[in-house]
Amino acid sequence: MEAFLVSLSTVAIAEMGDRTQLLALLLAAKFRKPVPIVAAILAATLANHALAGFVGVWLGKYLTPNILDIVVGVSMLGMAVWTLIPDKLDKDDAKTGGHGPFIATLIAFFIAEIGDKTQIATAALAAGYSNLFAVVAGTTLGMLVANVPVVFMGSKFATRLPMALIHKGASALFAVLGAYFIIRGVF
Repeated sequence: MEAFLVSLSTVAIAEMGDRTQLLALLLAAKFRKPVPIVAAILAATLANHALAGFVGVWLGKYLTPNILDIVVGVSMLGMAVWTLIPDKLDKDDAKTGGHGPFIATLIAFFIAEIGDKTQIATAALAAGYSNLFAVVAGTTLGMLVANVPVVFMGSKFATRLPMALIHKGASALFAVLGAYFIIRGVF
């Protein structure tokens, strides 16, 4: 039970104000379909954190903090570019039977979690506890505790949000954070 509770609280706190929380808001505002977005966040987080748990010990032994910073920085720069690219799922959503928000969120969240502080926390917790299931369940629930309210609030206020400005602001934030981590990793 300790592994579960420590994992849940650590990730829920670490996720507050994190880039994936911003991503949850953007996706909720864009698609206005909270249920498939939450389902995709659950699936992506579960897959990502399970992977992090399995490779946590290995990462700690073979990757230096500098290399990890560079990887995180590059992934944030990728998110900056992705945020500016017009999404074609808006036009094709009706043709895909409403699966656009699920697939878009699944892919975006899985990628955004790569090298994220919650993924690193999951790897560290899995290395420290013998109960991998409890750690992954706790970290996944922690992500949901932090992101589900954002998804439902974002979907309710989506019609009032200036999406172009939000996309530009999010892109700028991702770019600044990406540059920061790359510089920190190099120097």
